[in-house]
Amino acid sequence: MAKVVVKKFNNPKLGARDTAVTQKRVRDVDSGQYVTLRTIDAQSKTLGKDLSYVFSRNVDKARRENKAVTGVRDRAPVQD
Repeated sequence: MAKVVVKKFNNPKLGARDTAVTQKRVRDVDSGQYVTLRTIDAQSKTLGKDLSYVFSRNVDKARRENKAVTGVRDRAPVQD
């Protein structure tokens, strides 16, 4: 006997964001490497959430870079 499964196919994706943050990858002028550029719509209804999201992504990136340099996530590298 076959098992019958009922499922809706038109559900929105889980984890899909309803923000006005757009993201694209562009080349850096100085190094020629690809960087991620995030832009925010200032007229968005979710401006506070968008700013918080972009800030948290920037902090995550800075912590990853610090860990690669110093071995610790929350310490800034020493400037000479």
